[in-house]
Amino acid sequence: MADDDYVYDEATGEWRPAAELAAEAVRKVVDAAGNPLADGDSVTLIKDLKVKGTSTTLKQGTVIRSIRLTDSDEEIDCRHDTIKGLVLRTEFVRKR
Repeated sequence: MADDDYVYDEATGEWRPAAELAAEAVRKVVDAAGNPLADGDSVTLIKDLKVKGTSTTLKQGTVIRSIRLTDSDEEIDCRHDTIKGLVLRTEFVRKR
């Protein structure tokens, strides 16, 4: 991309520099405290969560290791000893 490339931003209806739009396209997945999350991070639950489809409740303070980011900025894919294929919302976790 050259420095003088411009792209039409349909959301704002303006012509904007391509480098500026590329910088905004970077996803930022954050936990409840605003800390950035990445693949492989460990997180702690900040409240008790009932797991749909099971009688299990994950307690506050439970550590979840080796998370994976999903297509959604508000969800992470993880695994717990008792539950495989667990998807948690980022608003309920805090990075360790």
